[in-house]
Amino acid sequence: MLSFLFDPLFLIVVLPFAALAFWASSRVKGTFKKYNKIPIRSGFSGAETAQAMLHGAGIHDVTIESVPGMLSDHYDPQAKVVRLSDDILNGRTAAAVAVAAHEVGHAIQDAQGYAPMSIRSSLVPVANIGSSLAPWMIIIGVFTNLTGLAWLGVIIFAAAVLFHIVTLPVEYDASFRAMRVLEGSGIVATDEMPGVKKTLYAAGFTYVAATLVALAHLAYYVMLLAGNDD
Repeated sequence: MLSFLFDPLFLIVVLPFAALAFWASSRVKGTFKKYNKIPIRSGFSGAETAQAMLHGAGIHDVTIESVPGMLSDHYDPQAKVVRLSDDILNGRTAAAVAVAAHEVGHAIQDAQGYAPMSIRSSLVPVANIGSSLAPWMIIIGVFTNLTGLAWLGVIIFAAAVLFHIVTLPVEYDASFRAMRVLEGSGIVATDEMPGVKKTLYAAGFTYVAATLVALAHLAYYVMLLAGNDD
């Protein structure tokens, strides 16, 4: 594995995007920290925002739960649960409302049968295998000259990359739904919306960066194996 990290091809193809992903992650944490210190005048908490959005969308079979960790918030379509971290659940800030509304955006997608979300859910098992097992298949295949095993790993990894690609419209649509509801709900005033939008945009860019990293890894694996075949 370490030999891959010092491969000049890896440094050229993958490292710049890995640096971009690190910067994106730092940016979203910094943006969240900034706007999580700014209270919203309506006094709505993340939990109250989520409940109001679910009620407004006519969704009554989704519950709201607490989940440990920072920015660990997510929607579970199997359990029909919006899980919010403590800072989001109880926070009454622009950032807390933004994140809570985004996760409810996923619940609304689920309720309305949003096709990209269904496709992403179907790709979860193969994506988990692709991101964890495929790189080892490629590494073992390269070092043992089992080219077929390595190429099989590339194919499986490509499925994980597809998961990242499909995730982009799912995440951006959820943020769009969140902003549209918040702008007309009275939960967030017009002059408070920039903080909400910046929080959502920063979070969205992390998905773009993660997709670029996955694509860069895929390109590297293909070039590596193509070079070995020559």
